[in-house]
Amino acid sequence: MEILKAIVFGIVEGVTEWLPISSTGHLILLNEFLRLDVSSEFQTMFDVVIQLGAILAVIVLFFHKLNPFSPSKDRKQRHNTVVLWLKIVVAILPSGIVGVLLDDWMDAHLYNGVVVAIALIVYGFAFLYVERRNAGKQPRIGKVDAIDYKTAIYIGCFQALSLIPGTSRSGSTILGAILLGVSRSAAAEFSFFMAIPTMLGASAIKILKFILTGVAITGQELGVLLVGCAVSFAVSLAVIRGLMAYVRKRSFSAFGVYRIALGAVVLVYFAWKTFLAV
Repeated sequence: MEILKAIVFGIVEGVTEWLPISSTGHLILLNEFLRLDVSSEFQTMFDVVIQLGAILAVIVLFFHKLNPFSPSKDRKQRHNTVVLWLKIVVAILPSGIVGVLLDDWMDAHLYNGVVVAIALIVYGFAFLYVERRNAGKQPRIGKVDAIDYKTAIYIGCFQALSLIPGTSRSGSTILGAILLGVSRSAAAEFSFFMAIPTMLGASAIKILKFILTGVAITGQELGVLLVGCAVSFAVSLAVIRGLMAYVRKRSFSAFGVYRIALGAVVLVYFAWKTFLAV
């Protein structure tokens, strides 16, 4: 039964990590209805480390583009790949600094359904506004390689906002990039690339904190983690391909509507839950 639950968690992670609808928010909500039979310390670590499978999907799909040592690339292409990585590193600095400083505080105060619902709704309206504002406009930056260091650091500041559960890391970075004049496809691609060091860092922090708790991981918990990561990897492969094809022809307005509707449902659910508890 726990393995079946892990499959569900992997599917939700693989779908919501890349769509701008908040994977963390959906996992928090999923935990309300489908609880794993694991320790609370493992659950806290699992909700983040399951993202490793999703990261691997990005590495597999974009390996050639992100590999500066590819033998099929000439000297200029290798140089451009190194520069791209430098821009990615610059872009993740804001969220990295804020995340390290406030990780424990956010775990204690922000990981709840009400915060998730508000963030879903606010960013839902933000997507609708930005898409309407940019309708008919040509983006200033059409390809990910054309993103400069200044734009990269600004996108990174938007990613820092995604530390609020329900905001969505991909949603924040894509929305911010579009506001800065980046095309939808380039914004989505750069968001994927930023996810690699961001999620690796976040996972490393959670694993370290789990180890420091002194709580031993059981065989069942290890199986749950491995299955969750494997499923999120497989699902992410399909979702990333689908999203890149989608944004070339359509706007993010549909995701904005989804966020608003889901946020409203979540608010009603937690209001009803609070009423019943009184």
